[in-house]
Formats: sequence, C-alpha cells, structure tokens
Amino acid sequence: MILPRTIRRFKERREHRDGPYAELFEAYKGDEVVSLDCETTSLDVSKAEILSIGAVRIKGRKVMTSDRLDIRLKPPASLTGESIKIHKIRAADLVNGIEVEEALEQVLAFVGNRPILGYYVNYDIKVIDKFMRPIYGFGLPNKAVELSHVYHDIIKWKSIGGDIDLRFDTISKKLDVPIIERHTALGDAITVALMYVRLKHGSPPSVG
Repeated sequence: MILPRTIRRFKERREHRDGPYAELFEAYKGDEVVSLDCETTSLDVSKAEILSIGAVRIKGRKVMTSDRLDIRLKPPASLTGESIKIHKIRAADLVNGIEVEEALEQVLAFVGNRPILGYYVNYDIKVIDKFMRPIYGFGLPNKAVELSHVYHDIIKWKSIGGDIDLRFDTISKKLDVPIIERHTALGDAITVALMYVRLKHGSPPSVG
C-alpha cells in the first residue's frame, strides 16, 4: 500500500525521533529555505536514476550562492542516448562522480530540517526518497515548497477568469529573472531561488 506523504512522514518521525537523525524530524524554527534540484535519467520516478544534485540556501532576501551543493554521481547503466537528450549529461561528464550513498549523506548534512523549495519539487523529493529509504529507513521529512504554487497564489488575483502559465521559462520571464545554466541541477536550483526571493520580497509580477 502506498501511504500519502503526510502519513508516512508522521510514521517515520515517530520511528526515528530518538535515533541518530532525530533532528531532521524536528520542526524547523529558522528563516532559511533550501532550493534543490535533481537531474535524472527519466521523468518516471520508478525508473529514474540520479545524475546530479544541486542546492543553495536562501536566507531572507539573500540567495547564498557561496553556500551551495553541487554533486555529480557515478553514471548509471540507464544513462542512454535518449536520456542524454533530456538532460545533456554524458557519462564522460560524470567520470569523477560519487556513489549515491555519499551523495545522500551530503544532502542530509546540507539541507538539515529546512524547508525544501523547487520547481516540481515533489518529483525531486520522491526520487531522493526512493534511494534514501532502503539506506536510512525514511525519506526526506522536510516541508516542501513548490515555486509554481507560490507564483500562482501571488498573481491569481490579477488573472480572474484566465489561465495562469506556470511553465518555468514563463515564470522566469515574468519575474525578470535570468535562467542560469538551464537543465543543470545547480543552475536550476539557483534560478528557482532567485525567483522565490523575487516573489517573496519584490513587487508582484505583471500579467499578460
């Protein structure tokens, strides 16, 4: 049976609250958010292998680009010509990649119990969880913040009766935020972080 994420998080928090990773399950009381992105071999979570992970912290109005995570993993067998067309990452680009176990350790240390921000963030969390659970016995317990939902909620009052374009490139254009190294994990994480800060601390974007 597949449990909804909220129920699973509650169950895992109860099971691990006294373990070595107990602090991950504590409610976050700080003012930071982590923008995170994964590049994978497939958009199907059940088939996806992680190629790279990028993350950057946001503190208030500041995107802390000097405090970032930029991980490349060893190339999986599923890295084919077809998947390369999607993410533009070749096996040669991953020659110095690390094992997934080491990558997950770095992710947990960097993210902690901060909220995780992303564009289609639930996909990234589900892919990471797929590899985390067999190793740690739990998935990421962090609160998820979806950029497109933040954008929608801020501008919906300007689009009464109309559809809101939630495509990545459109949001970037509307917010006048440059796209940094599109389809790289770190580039997308930084771009999402910049858009989030613009939405939270800038003037509302125009519509039309």
